[in-house]
Amino acid sequence: ARGIICGLTQYTTKAHIIRAALEAICFQTRDILEAMHKDCGVPLTKLQADGILTNNKLLMQLQADICGIPVVLSSAKDVTSLGVALVAGHAKGIELWDLTKEEEDADHIGDTFLPAASALDRNLRYKKWKMAVERSLGWASTKKS
Repeated sequence: ARGIICGLTQYTTKAHIIRAALEAICFQTRDILEAMHKDCGVPLTKLQADGILTNNKLLMQLQADICGIPVVLSSAKDVTSLGVALVAGHAKGIELWDLTKEEEDADHIGDTFLPAASALDRNLRYKKWKMAVERSLGWASTKKS
């Protein structure tokens, strides 16, 4: 399937669907972080975030709750773009910026969201999400009828 929403009833509202979309972002992020941990064996102790979605405080709190680690926002809104530009320039031998100064400037911390959900709740919800994803695999066909 390309996308599903499980558990819809006649009482489901637009707010429920929006929250489900936000939670899906968080569950997918946790899935990626767990795969990275499995591959390298190093547990993540915090998640640094930037970009437009960091404006959504509910999303950031959900991310902390679902991943079980603090989510730390940068005071700069788009540090990722700056990092890509700096590293690409450095790799090509273009030294337009002082990397040390730019790294220090990008390191300023904004808000921090601490996990509020219990480990039991977090893991149960993640397990249910993974079961829903597993059940949905193969529901859509790419063959044209």
